Amino acid sequence: MSSLPLHERTLSLDHEELINVLANEPNLLIIQDLDGVCMGLVKDPLTRVMDTHYIEATRSFNGHFYVLTNGEHIGKRGVNLIIERAYDDQNLVKEKGFYLPGLAGGGVQWQDRHGNVSHPGVSDKELDFLARVPQYIEASFKNFFANNNPNLDDKAIANYIQASILDNKVSPTANLNVFHEVFIEQEDYYFQLQQHIKQLMDDLLAKATDEGLENSFFVHYAPNLGRDETGQEIMQEAKGKDSGTTDFQFMLKGGIKEVGVLGILNRYYYQRTGKYPLREDFSVRNAPRNHHQLVALIKDNFDPEQMPTIVGVGDTVTSKAVEKNGNLSFGRGGSDRGFLQLIQEIGQEFNTGNLIVYIDSSAGEVKNRKALKLEENNGQNYVVEGPGDPRDQADPLTLNVAFPGGYQQYIQCFQEAAKKRKQ
Repeated sequence: MSSLPLHERTLSLDHEELINVLANEPNLLIIQDLDGVCMGLVKDPLTRVMDTHYIEATRSFNGHFYVLTNGEHIGKRGVNLIIERAYDDQNLVKEKGFYLPGLAGGGVQWQDRHGNVSHPGVSDKELDFLARVPQYIEASFKNFFANNNPNLDDKAIANYIQASILDNKVSPTANLNVFHEVFIEQEDYYFQLQQHIKQLMDDLLAKATDEGLENSFFVHYAPNLGRDETGQEIMQEAKGKDSGTTDFQFMLKGGIKEVGVLGILNRYYYQRTGKYPLREDFSVRNAPRNHHQLVALIKDNFDPEQMPTIVGVGDTVTSKAVEKNGNLSFGRGGSDRGFLQLIQEIGQEFNTGNLIVYIDSSAGEVKNRKALKLEENNGQNYVVEGPGDPRDQADPLTLNVAFPGGYQQYIQCFQEAAKKRKQ
């Protein structure tokens, strides 16, 4: 194994050293994504399951472990229900503190270990508009299929539509994974559906503006091609068998994961020092979006002596070549890229050895992830190609540790670290 410190390596498979850091670092803060990281990536969120051994292992990191997800804690497609199903006893989950603490909805839905949920900085008017979005998504799907005949019976279409509407409280979503599978041989048809849902999202933003909520929402595309010059995310168009963007999440402005890092860090400092560096009522809604501004805000308000070693864990990082006028550029996206890159920048600024951990979720049901490429040398495996485009040598994000074996390999490592930390 390399003699370099783990935070200076790229796509290392030295999981023992990661376990060592997780088990022994006293000032540790783990910020972790969920889907594809600690449970399988599936087309229908209602079928997700989570290992109870992993759930219980998170308690060994009590106060040092928080989730950061664009999904939600609550609702019929929320993570809480997955945990309650795993134990078949909601009261037990609440009493034992088995819920996963942290931020959902990109950063606007806070939860503690016992399932107490709040929505800092969110107005009732915004929640009322979000509650109507699933109805608009359903009507839009029905309109598309009424005007486009896919040679499917009405009952099948109705079932697919219901599976594709995620009626989350603060991040209602149109998920096209099921339709991509259904129309895998009808690429033009799927492309038209993708464009139709893109137009719906644009229309919903315009409708919100008409109702006096012009600064309330944005659309998160997963996967995406990064952001344009105005800061808006760029949808990845379907091309051939590549599904491109499959998740269209209508979200609250400010609900982006990198700002969520500040929300978690603010609460972590309070645990350690009894003071909130950014005030108790800090909300991601009124924080800057720019990485340089976020790092400056941390430098100005957070005691460097108390800054933890932060371990960011995610599975959605992309880099795709885009050719325009004969010039090659790269659309760098993925819903985890922003928060992982901010954690990396904080580590560089405060010299805390922050780690970026990448989980290969390409073996899941959702087939739009690029698998890590491994080669063997002298009996040892090495990652020779990451999730991005190998030509993108200027990608600023360094993935320090890789788990080519997916979430199963990661949660096994996590459980070993939890056992050692408990001891």
